[in-house]
Formats: sequence, structure tokens, C-alpha cells
Amino acid sequence: MNKLIILAIALLFATGMQAQNQKPNKMKLNAGIVTSKLAESKAFYTNVLGFGVTFENDFYLLLHTPGRKAEISFLLPDHPSQQSLFHQPFNGTGMYLTIEVEDVDKIYKEIKQKGIEIKIDLRDEPWGDRHFAITDPNGVNIDIVHYHAQQ
Repeated sequence: MNKLIILAIALLFATGMQAQNQKPNKMKLNAGIVTSKLAESKAFYTNVLGFGVTFENDFYLLLHTPGRKAEISFLLPDHPSQQSLFHQPFNGTGMYLTIEVEDVDKIYKEIKQKGIEIKIDLRDEPWGDRHFAITDPNGVNIDIVHYHAQQ
């Protein structure tokens, strides 16, 4: 009986070690928006939010956040190189992005100075977050937030 218990413990330990050694699949989110407003999108995200251009051609634009932690892409509608799933343009409603920043007050001031319309003024939420919101040329709402650590 003792040998059976020792064997069971050894199997459990080995299975646990094997699970710890497996690497999770690496993932990186890239939000894609089908739109005819490539130039407007590029100007907004680079000039207003400080994004960089990763790749660009006549029908596709890939931008990255400062530090390259996230990306957003824009694709012309009905482009013949793309499958029909990616032909319909975004209709401008029902989507938002959240951008987490360290100094939301500084970003708020900079964006206001650029003349960008603020949709939700800078505010503190009861749960501790401080944020404001703007809208991109495609109708995508962007919540710019500083998350406070939960206590």
C-alpha cells in the first residue's frame, strides 16, 4: 500500500512539473478596422497618440503603440487581395479601445492642446481608475486610462 501511495505522489509530482515546463502559446492582439479612412487614421494615431508605423502600403496600414506592446491595423474595404470576410467597412459604432497610460493627466492636456474633441472629460471613477475618452476618425471610441492598483 505504501508503494502505491508513493507511486501516486510521484506521478502527480511529475505531471505537475511537466505542466509547469510547458510554455503557453504566445499571443499578441492586433485590432483591425476595415475603413476607407487610411490617411485620416494614420494622422490621428501617429499625431494625436504617438503611434509608429510598422507597415504601410496602398490598402493596408499597421501601427504600433510606443514601446510596440500593441498594434492596430486599417484595411481598405472591398480590396481584391482580401477574402470577403474582410470586405465590409466598420460602421462606426459598438467598438472601443482602451489605452493604459502612466500619466493620464499629461496625455489629457496634450490631446486637448491638439484640439481633439474630448468625449468624456478626465474623471476619477469610484473604483479608482482615472480616465477620459476620445473618438478616432472611424468612430472608434478610445478610453485613455490610468489603472490604480487594487487595495
